[in-house]
Amino acid sequence: MKLASLKHGRDGRLVVVSSDLKTCVTVPHIALTLQSALDNWHECASRLMRVYELLNEEKAEGVLNFETENCAAPLPRAFQWADGSAYVTHVELVRRARGAQLPESFWSDPLMYQGGSDGFIGASDPIVVENENFGIDFEGEIAVITDDVPMAISAEHAQRHIKLLMLVNDVSLRNLIPGELAKGFGFFQSKPATAFSPVAVTPDELGEAWDGGRVHLPLHVKYNGQDFGAPNAGEDMTFDFPHLISHAAKTRYLCAGTIIGSGTVSNKDHRRGSACLAERRMLEVIESGETRTQFMRFGDRVRIEMLDLSGRSVFGAIDQVVCRYEGA
Repeated sequence: MKLASLKHGRDGRLVVVSSDLKTCVTVPHIALTLQSALDNWHECASRLMRVYELLNEEKAEGVLNFETENCAAPLPRAFQWADGSAYVTHVELVRRARGAQLPESFWSDPLMYQGGSDGFIGASDPIVVENENFGIDFEGEIAVITDDVPMAISAEHAQRHIKLLMLVNDVSLRNLIPGELAKGFGFFQSKPATAFSPVAVTPDELGEAWDGGRVHLPLHVKYNGQDFGAPNAGEDMTFDFPHLISHAAKTRYLCAGTIIGSGTVSNKDHRRGSACLAERRMLEVIESGETRTQFMRFGDRVRIEMLDLSGRSVFGAIDQVVCRYEGA
């Protein structure tokens, strides 16, 4: 099943989207918003699935053309957005480039930060930044959305709480990060609004590519129209999603609609390219002692997409341009 939120008010209007991403239908008789559906997933899921089946059979009523430009993020705002760093090889690479050792605990205890969840942006919305000198970077990731998760849940039992998956562009302002981390209190100003794919999908939409914790498909990233990377999201993922959920819920309950991110998708095989500019820059430093790739400038465009084994877009594409913030 594929779900999206059309732009409407603060929380969007829930629509069921056809498997080919061409049509959609509103479902006010089931739930007005995706958050409402997640709050009552045990009641709504089967009813939404029936609409999905009718839509794919071309038997649904009130069918609309599905346009990515009209989409907000699937959850335009969420009660919680926690982003992990499941690809430890990526973290190791970044630290290696600046001569820092990777603590051994990073291989057994996930990194995670709590991001700004009060206002996500849609897949076609611009990346709005005040100053190019902030070091604008894209980060291609995958995220899951959960229902209500009990505190102290094991990874073994966390899998059943994964209800939907999405793609992520977790925009980072790299030149602001060092100063923030030096304070010892984490990211804030260096993490502007996060963008998500137009569509969130139930795990069964991924077929054999979903193993219950990882998505075994390449994440395709294009930068200014050129192929930038296609790392496989299922490889080199040290902590799968059930482990990330278990980590997040160690001392607290997670409410329905919690989003857990994977962190930047990265492979040991760097011939597959990267899913962020920082990794490309670090590889350049390791190879030649200096960076050649610049961070994003106003007018630059990034496209992030995942194709299934048949070559069809699973989530639709995140396709964003960097724009200057001109003030309110």
